[in-house]
Amino acid sequence: MFWRMLGADHPMEAHKIESRGIFTRGRSADVREGVTAFLEKRKPRFLDQVSKDTPSFFPWWQERPYG
Repeated sequence: MFWRMLGADHPMEAHKIESRGIFTRGRSADVREGVTAFLEKRKPRFLDQVSKDTPSFFPWWQERPYG
């Protein structure tokens, strides 16, 4: 998000994407595991993987044609 949104035409564009990411990740199994592990005073066992647990809206940008 950081690199892609540096060229955004308005900060609200970055805010929209960031809010979707926070909302989506906040509902993930890894977040539940992290909170539960903290409350149970144990090491967390994070199972989410970038290869299969990336939010459905990613990537949100259109690649520019080369040439």
